[in-house]
Amino acid sequence: MRLAVIIGSTRRGRFGPTVAHWLAEQAAKQFDVDLVDLAAANLPTTLPDADDETPQEVAVLSSRLAAADAFAVVTPEINCSFPATLKTALDWYYEEWHAKPVAIVSYGRESGGCHATAQLRQVFTELQAVTIRNTVALPCYWEQFTADGGWPRPSAGYEATAKLMLDQLVWWAEALQDARTRRPYQP
Repeated sequence: MRLAVIIGSTRRGRFGPTVAHWLAEQAAKQFDVDLVDLAAANLPTTLPDADDETPQEVAVLSSRLAAADAFAVVTPEINCSFPATLKTALDWYYEEWHAKPVAIVSYGRESGGCHATAQLRQVFTELQAVTIRNTVALPCYWEQFTADGGWPRPSAGYEATAKLMLDQLVWWAEALQDARTRRPYQP
C-alpha cells in the first residue's frame, strides 16, 4: 500500500516537516511512504481555465497523488483554518483523490488544529475522498519537545494515537483499493 504524506505548510520556520517525517517513520511500518512537500512542489497559485494547458509542476504531482492508495495530510491551523497553499493543492486535483482514504494530522495552539481538520473533512468530501474518523491533533506542539530538542516527548503518547489512526487508514485503504479494483469508481 502506498501512502502520500502531504506537508501542508509552506511557511519559513514551519513545523510541518518535523511532524511529517515523524509520521512517515510511523507509517513506514505499514505503508510504502511518499513524502510530498508542497513547498517543493511549486504549484502555481492561479488555477487555470478549462482550455489552459496543465503546468509541468501540476502534472508531476498528479502522478504521485494518483499512485497513492491513501493520504495523510499534515496541516497547521492558521486563523481557525488550514493554509491557502494546501487548499490550492487540493483544488488543482480531482480524480486523484477519488475513493481513497485520508488521515489528518493537525497542529496548532490549544485546539491542536481541530478547526483545520473539520474544514478539511468538508473539502475532502467534495473531492469524493473518505476521511477516517481518528486523527492526531497536536495542541501547543512546541511544548512537546525533549530537553535535547527531540520531538515528540515519549510521554506525549502520540505514537499510540498515530498507530490507531494508521491502523484505520490501512483498513480503509485496503477496502477501497479492493472496491476500486472490482468496480471502477464512478462519481
